[in-house]
Amino acid sequence: MNDMQDTQPILVLGGTGKTGRRVAQRLKDRGLVVQIGSRSAEPRFDWHDAATWASVLQGMGAVYITYQPDLAVQGAVEAVGSFTNMALEAGVRRIVLLSGRGEEEAQRAEQALQDTDADWTIVRASWFAQNFSESFLLDAVLAGEVTLPVGKTKEAFIDVEDIADVVVEALTDASHIGQLYEVTGPRLMTFADAIGEIAEAIGRSIHYKEIPAKEYASLLEKHEVPSDYVSLVMYLFTTVLDGRNEFLTDGVQRALGREPRDFAEYARETAATGVWTIR
Repeated sequence: MNDMQDTQPILVLGGTGKTGRRVAQRLKDRGLVVQIGSRSAEPRFDWHDAATWASVLQGMGAVYITYQPDLAVQGAVEAVGSFTNMALEAGVRRIVLLSGRGEEEAQRAEQALQDTDADWTIVRASWFAQNFSESFLLDAVLAGEVTLPVGKTKEAFIDVEDIADVVVEALTDASHIGQLYEVTGPRLMTFADAIGEIAEAIGRSIHYKEIPAKEYASLLEKHEVPSDYVSLVMYLFTTVLDGRNEFLTDGVQRALGREPRDFAEYARETAATGVWTIR
């Protein structure tokens, strides 16, 4: 391995999120120094407050960039571009970006990074399997009915454990510089398929119901979901999930030299944690 790291810390933005906390822990397990970038960390980092950016970059040797809530939201591309330039001015050259699959805005953010002289790697990920256990779909799974505006469109669900493994390798091994890894799971599944495998893993029936997009948006609004988040979710479900991503890629294999984890393995291991157990 061509190791990139010396004694300089690695900044992990979104270090308490799905991928970020896993990346941070893996780096710490390797004996590397990690700086978490979040609104609750010290020093504080907030994507919506550029005044917080410079302090978290001081002394960093590499950065893992995740943008919350998604690169598809207005202003995300500009923010990532500005932050990247600030990082380069601070002497940080190694930058790994988590990007979205099938999102034109995300590809613009990728290009903005590629146009700099950073030592970049891009990890373009499909839909997270952990959205069923660590995000907004958890409550629906627990309730026994998952209602979404998605029918027969298939998705190549990726386990965030695989994403974290790819990111850590990219941050610590120079051979990944200049690579774009589009990462997917090993098979295509509908959302109904995924719910069926979760139901099998927990030994309990879960009903999947497809509803019209407008009805789903109204349902979110009824539950007082913020309007900007409703717009993002509807964009992801109605535009990105239009079939454009119904193919598998070899990003995990190229980056790690192994096959990605299957959704069934994710479902079994997650069921064993008890997160889907009704209390």
